[in-house]
Amino acid sequence: MPSSSADSPLPTATGLEVRPFRALTYRQRDPGHLARVSSPAYDLVTPEGRERLAAADPHNVVRLILPHVPPVAGRPGDDSVQRSAEQSARTLRQWQADGVLARDADPALWVYEMRPADGTPATVGWLGAVALPPAGSRAVLPHEDTYPVAVEGRRALLAATGTDLEPIVLAHDPDPEVPLLTEAARGTEPTLHVADADGVQHRLWRVTDPGLVRGLVGALGRTGAVIADGHHRFAAARANESRAPGAPGAGALLALLTPMGPGGLTVRGIHRVVPDLPLADAVTAAAAGFAVTDVPVGDDGTAAAVQRWLGDPSEEGFLLSDGARLVRLGSPSAQVRACVPPEAPAAWRRLDVVLAHHGLLQALWGRPDDPESVLVAHTVQEALAGAAARHGVAVLLRGPSPADVAAVARTGARMPRKSTLFVPKPRTGLVLRPHAD
Repeated sequence: MPSSSADSPLPTATGLEVRPFRALTYRQRDPGHLARVSSPAYDLVTPEGRERLAAADPHNVVRLILPHVPPVAGRPGDDSVQRSAEQSARTLRQWQADGVLARDADPALWVYEMRPADGTPATVGWLGAVALPPAGSRAVLPHEDTYPVAVEGRRALLAATGTDLEPIVLAHDPDPEVPLLTEAARGTEPTLHVADADGVQHRLWRVTDPGLVRGLVGALGRTGAVIADGHHRFAAARANESRAPGAPGAGALLALLTPMGPGGLTVRGIHRVVPDLPLADAVTAAAAGFAVTDVPVGDDGTAAAVQRWLGDPSEEGFLLSDGARLVRLGSPSAQVRACVPPEAPAAWRRLDVVLAHHGLLQALWGRPDDPESVLVAHTVQEALAGAAARHGVAVLLRGPSPADVAAVARTGARMPRKSTLFVPKPRTGLVLRPHAD
């Protein structure tokens, strides 16, 4: 296996080009320490969660992915994004100088297993440096829109640190060799092991065997992939490459590659919260385009009623709630369906999240799709609490199927931003990828 460069090119792939890399990891690797210093992905961390993580350990990775920089009085313009990125870079350099983080001597790939506590099958994938495909390539297909401000924030962080601080997640086409190579690589004790707050067991194996590495690179080179998680980070890597062409390591990004289908991820919906919209007003406006019915809430509460609805395959449409009352919207009118662009692919037009954004949020409620007007919530509890706290309405959505996601991506269409929540999620901070070698 080549050892002269963390991103030294391997034989040209017709699909994904995956490279071994010299990882940066915490020097102290016992599970308790890794639990204290690791974090969920940056976009899953609330402000309150960020403070809890930062307080858990002075070296928690949240200080890198979400650096806190107070505003500077009298400073012209808003340079907080750049100052935050520079603070993260200083912190990263200090942790390396202090020996908190240690760099591998040689490149490797990593097997990554995530085993949920509820007994559902484990998701197993590979961490590698994935080359950014050239223009026009279909090797890596996005399926969601991005928000420019968020992309710029991630790009500034990437440029300042010169490091992939957390992986994106790709769901790749099946290849019969990949599971065989994965099983061969998991034959020893894991290099890293930690349990997260949800009880998911994360186990990682560092793989340097030349035969396994070349076999895996060749197998994945025959596949393409859909971005499951990390659209903003992928766009940021693209933008960073265009600003600094030829910079060491900038032509690739850290990715967890999981199979599409068995052994891969599952998809949940991401809910919406519309602030400062009383539920009565929301329902009155929605009734102009949907059939409206109340959903009974039992003694076990609103969240439990929503979970029952989400688990019932006979249900359709979506729910509205102010945190207490539940209302179902179904049977969208022809006028509502006409709000969805007719020229869009059929796989895109039939999605609940598309109908909610175009027919309900924009057409009937008159809300633009920006992060101030429409908030996102990754759990039912977060959506209901957000609606109550913001004097607004939660829009509770079902997740599309993995097949729907792939179909949308392959037509070149994009779902609204933050449409899908692929689970389980890799733990941030276990493996970082510096660009310079």
